[in-house]
Amino acid sequence: MKKLDGEEFIGNVLKQFVEKNNLQSGIDNISVQDAWKSLMGNGVNCYTKEVSLKGTTLYVSLTSAVLREELSYGKDKIINLINEELGRAVIRDIILR
Repeated sequence: MKKLDGEEFIGNVLKQFVEKNNLQSGIDNISVQDAWKSLMGNGVNCYTKEVSLKGTTLYVSLTSAVLREELSYGKDKIINLINEELGRAVIRDIILR
C-alpha cells in the first residue's frame, strides 16, 4: 500500500493517540477481562465476580473457595494463556480472592 505525502496509516495514528492520551492501561484492562471470559469458559465465569488489572497484576474475585484453590495451582498456566491471547506480556502475577 502506497503512502502519499502528509498521510499516515490509520494504525499509526491510533497508536500515537493511545500513547499521547495514556489509554493503554484501560485498553489492557478491558482486553484482559475479555481474555479471561473467553479462556476460562462458563464453568469458571459463573463463579467469577470481578476481574481487574492493576499494573501487571491481575486481580480475580471468585465466589467459590474451592475454585480459587484449584486455580491457584495453575497460575503460571493462566498467565501464559492470557498473555498469549493478548499477544504480549501484560500480566506477571495473579491474585485470586
